[in-house]
Parts: sequence; structure tokens; C-alpha cells
Amino acid sequence: MKITNVECFPVWNGRRSFLFVVVDTDEGISGIGESGIGRDLAVQGVVEHFKPLLIGQDARRIEHLWQVMFRGGFFPANKIAGAAISAIDIALWDIKGKALGVPMYELLGGLCRDKVVCYPHCRQNSLEEIVESAQELVSEGWKFVRWDLSYDREGNVLEPSRSVRTAIKEFEAVRKAIGDDAEICFDIHTRLDPPDAIQLCNAVEQYRPFFMEDPIRSESMQSLRVVREHVNTPIAVGEQFAGKWEFRQVIEEELMDYCRIDICIAGGLTEAKKVAGWCETHYIKLATHNPLGPVNTAACLHLNLATPNVAVQEQPRRPGTTLTDVFPVQVEWADGYLLPPTRPGLGIEFDREAARAHRQPQGDRPAGRSRGHTRREDGSFTNW
Repeated sequence: MKITNVECFPVWNGRRSFLFVVVDTDEGISGIGESGIGRDLAVQGVVEHFKPLLIGQDARRIEHLWQVMFRGGFFPANKIAGAAISAIDIALWDIKGKALGVPMYELLGGLCRDKVVCYPHCRQNSLEEIVESAQELVSEGWKFVRWDLSYDREGNVLEPSRSVRTAIKEFEAVRKAIGDDAEICFDIHTRLDPPDAIQLCNAVEQYRPFFMEDPIRSESMQSLRVVREHVNTPIAVGEQFAGKWEFRQVIEEELMDYCRIDICIAGGLTEAKKVAGWCETHYIKLATHNPLGPVNTAACLHLNLATPNVAVQEQPRRPGTTLTDVFPVQVEWADGYLLPPTRPGLGIEFDREAARAHRQPQGDRPAGRSRGHTRREDGSFTNW
């Protein structure tokens, strides 16, 4: 089964961009993957670079092709190249499942569980909206709620001490509103430095967060160790890591309780399976990072179905509520859980013509959009 083409499909849904990659074969079987880094134009360039390396190769040699892509250049593949490898790798697994007529989780070892619990995102323009949204989600059947560190989104101003005080009030109000049975995930989103992150984690410990995600930026493991030594709340990190080597220290030194691996950045299912097994040896559970589209949702689901050490999957919204023309068949959700697909491969369908009709605006984002750029009140740049 030879690869005949690799094609990128940048898609815009009116709010954000997605980048999907299709791999075609000479047997008429195609696979779909997704990139997770957000630097879509750069990732497309890497995919085009890989394309002549892949055409004519046997699509079934997934591990071999992963090595060719990752190690084929002198410099190691990192975030952007990792995202391109991830998309292609997921597509190859999709092809193999379709060729063998089985859901992808069967290729990964078979079912370890009957369904995968997942957590949604709360609306959060105000404390009142966070509470209202959390109550609505729990009433719909979700077992978790999640929101992130608040800041002045209108002016893109983030003052850490103010955001910490606001978060403490939000925790108190949400826990009171949803009771003790529902779990709370909170995403600091790397917006704080160690002193503020430590203060926040310790202040909200009484409200029993399931985890505090990305308390600081991911560049310094020494700084993460400082945070780890000073807080008791569970910590979740990993969504910014590309590949097993970036996970090495945080796993070996047990600096996290939950692994936020992003299959669409870290090297696809081939690499994610290795990281998951490594985490198992340190009693670290997966909390797969999934703020993306239907492909990542399905890929995370298959990994989680076939992996023993899984805690929860991020799922911002119910499947089947976005890009429904591009993906007319998506995975199923019921009562807070994602259910095992029965169709082969990823178990979803991709419409190329519908994708082309959702062409992304020129550049990574529409002109004037400031997402990803926040500042302090004094005008200095700060973490988004």
C-alpha cells in the first residue's frame, strides 16, 4: 500500500483555525490527521517538506516513517515539525485501521475501558457566568467542569495578583454551586510565575481541584520543581511538549500527577503510546490535551480506550456540534463520556469539498486578532 499524496486542509470555522492533513494511498484508502501547534502556515511548510520523503513509501510502516520524519534531518524535530509529524502519523494509523477493518483502539492493544470520561469548558465572561455554566454542564451529565485563569479579555490585560484573587473567589463559588461530586479542573494556562502559582494552588486546595494545569511556563523544569515542592494540589502539565525527550525529566522526577500530552503536537499516536507507557511506571495518568477538532477528539479517544493509566480527556464541547459539514460522522458522547467507535480507523468521516469551502483567512489568524498577546497594566508583555 503506497502513499500517493499528502495534502493539507486549513479550515476556519468563524472563530478559530484548524489544520487537517490527508494521506492518500494507491489502494484508495485515505487517512486524516490534525495539527495542534497553531502555527498553521509553518506546519504546512513542514508537511510539504516531508511530502517527497513519503510518496511511494508503504503506508503500513508507521514506526519506520515516524523515524524517517523525526530523524531525517540533522536538527531534531521540535514543536512545529512535531505537529506536522503528528498529523501525518495519525493519518497513517487511520489508514491502517481502515485497511484491516478495525477501530484504531484494536491496533493499540484493545479496550482497557468501556468509555472515557471527559471534561468540557465553562463559559467565563464573569464569575456569575462561570457558576451558571458549571451548573448547566453538571445538569447535562458532565462529571467535570473546567475554566481558566481570568483576566481582562476586553483589554487583554493580565495582572497576576488580581487574577489570583479572582480565581480564589471563583473556586469558592463553583464548588458551592456544583457540590462535592463533580470534579474541578483549573487551567492556569502558564499565565503565572512560581510565587503567584504557589499562592493560588495553596489557597484553593480546600476546594479539592482535580488538578491545577500548567501553573507556569514549560521552559524550566527547575522552576516546576520549585512549584511542586510547595503545593499539595495535583499538577497537570505536558501540552507544550513535543516528543518523549521533552517529557523525560517531568516523568522521571515525578513533577506532574497528570500528563497533558497533545497527540497533535507530541508526535502522534506512535509517540503518545510510548509516553503513556512511561507514565504508567511512575503512576502518572493521562489527561489528554484536546482543544482542537474532531480528529484530535477521535485520536485521544482511541488512545485513552486502549491505555490503562487514564484519568480524563479534555473535550471543550460535545462532538457533533462543530464542523459538522466537514466531519459528517464524529465520535459519540453520552452522559459525560465518549463512547468507543465501531467504524474502522478513527471512526470519523472527512468531506474534502466542505473543508475547502471553509478556507482559512490569510495568515494564521484574521487581521487584527490579538489572541495570544496579553500585557500588564504598565504595557509590558505577559503570558497569554
